Amino acid sequence: EVHLVESGGGSVQAGGSLRLSCATSPGTSSNYQMGWFRQAPGKEREGVASIDPYGATRYADNVKGRFTISKDTATNTLYFQMNNLKPEDTAMYYCAAGRKPALLDWWLQPGRYNSWGQGTQVTVSS
Repeated sequence: EVHLVESGGGSVQAGGSLRLSCATSPGTSSNYQMGWFRQAPGKEREGVASIDPYGATRYADNVKGRFTISKDTATNTLYFQMNNLKPEDTAMYYCAAGRKPALLDWWLQPGRYNSWGQGTQVTVSS
């Protein structure tokens, strides 16, 4: 069973930065597809970034160039560096793990992941 625990959320002003962390069960990040997802009040959960077991990444268009997903397999930790934050980035952020989707277009689909953390809140003020 995969366990995921997020941390690092908080409140920042627009233009600021945050780094989210996701502590995972041993071996998770080297054997599973992992992703960061977010859900704002009244909106559907959306995928923002994903990384495969080999380190290949994919980003949603609205975060490209601002956010970076990475992992440290030695410490079983998934990271999410978020720079130049905008008010529209405000949401609960979740890390997730699952089998690597067969198609690249599926990497950011929440339904492709079956293990989820409890989430960490990110609030960006203007």
